[in-house]
Amino acid sequence: MPDNDQRDPLDSWLDQQVQPLPPPPGTFELVTRRARRRKMRKLAVTVVSAAAVVAAAVIATPPLLSLNVKPTPLAGSAAGSQSSPTASGGEQPNGTATRYSPKPPTTPPSLAAPAYGPVPPNFQPVSVTFVSTSSAWVIGQAGTPGTCANKSNPYICTSIAFTNDAGKTWHGGPAPATTGPSGAQGVSGIRFLDGTSGWAFGPELWATHDAGKTWNQVDTRGARVTDLETAGDRAFALWATCSGGASTGFAADCTSYTLMTTTASSDNWTPVGSATTGLSYGGAATSAVLALTSATGYLLGPDGTLYSGPLDGGWQKAGATGCLPGAAQSNGLPAGAFLALVNSDTVDVACDVAGAFQVSASSTGGSAWIPQPLTVWSAVTAPSGVTSLTATPGGTLALTTASGIYVLPAGAVQWKQASVASAPDGGFSYVGMTTNDQGVALAANASLHEIWMTFDGGQRWAARTTITPGN
Repeated sequence: MPDNDQRDPLDSWLDQQVQPLPPPPGTFELVTRRARRRKMRKLAVTVVSAAAVVAAAVIATPPLLSLNVKPTPLAGSAAGSQSSPTASGGEQPNGTATRYSPKPPTTPPSLAAPAYGPVPPNFQPVSVTFVSTSSAWVIGQAGTPGTCANKSNPYICTSIAFTNDAGKTWHGGPAPATTGPSGAQGVSGIRFLDGTSGWAFGPELWATHDAGKTWNQVDTRGARVTDLETAGDRAFALWATCSGGASTGFAADCTSYTLMTTTASSDNWTPVGSATTGLSYGGAATSAVLALTSATGYLLGPDGTLYSGPLDGGWQKAGATGCLPGAAQSNGLPAGAFLALVNSDTVDVACDVAGAFQVSASSTGGSAWIPQPLTVWSAVTAPSGVTSLTATPGGTLALTTASGIYVLPAGAVQWKQASVASAPDGGFSYVGMTTNDQGVALAANASLHEIWMTFDGGQRWAARTTITPGN
């Protein structure tokens, strides 16, 4: 039997006193922090649960009242209290006159509920500009000459109206405070770029950068502004050198044109370049016209030369159109030649060639032209008294005349006369397309208080009044 004092080594090791290992440094602080976080989470859950019960109780309670807040009229002069010549004419959505500008339309949040007052009595629209399919401004005359609230001249009754539902309803707004309708005074056209920056022109130039709440005159150094278009983040205008005030229109005696430009928020206008400065036609009284796409601009000069260039660069001669713009209409735009753009390369011109109305197209930016055969008018009589031309981004052409509106759908070979409900006497002064489907036109007789709208690509048109009931 083994001696009791001689035990197994394993037993001896097990009999030894065990010394516990100390925890790593910071262990107790870590445990304390974790316990504190668990306690805070439990408290947060309790608070959220209580809030949910309160919210459920509030939702379950029916509202006690509903407020119907009406817009507050803008500060400053009201529509019908400003001034302009009584020229008649019309311009195109997105800032293009008888042309299309495919800049994506936008409507700033501030325009969702315009704080404008009522449209003044007897409002007669002569120019319109759309910034989206729903929002537009029109400029015209209103009230009774001699009694208008224009402190400078009570016979000058320029007014501005606004719509945000494509012409279903209208609101009156402030207008430029010009001083007279003759010669180099007054305004007759309107363009907005983005719903915030806009310009009233023809022959003076006025600018707004707060959606039409206030207007400031731009110093043109004696030049008359005969056309103005907007695209991208810029505005372009034709500044003309003219002699005395002609009774047939402010641009009837203009002989030289310079293309000027400015950025959206600026009133600093500068020449685009030497190629588009001082354009004339042997010193004769004539006209010129602008058209813009989202990236490229075109100018039909007084001698029929076409100029083009990027919106942010210099312009150069693009080609000869064979169309002379001729004398200006009362709104400053040509009476003998018209320009329409489909995209940056596809350009259409319409003019009177040897006594016959002719439309020519260029898919090379104006360097080469293809006249359309006269047989395209076999379905209707070739129109006379053409006043404007426009193109949709899809390629449909539309033009206005003293007798109606004519349409050449994209890809079609024959024009046809559009259906116009209760066509106005005297025809139309302008047509423009906001999209492939929606367009707007102005009657030559502004006293009808109407703009005309289409929503099917120009096939059918119906009038929408620009005055409120009772006015």
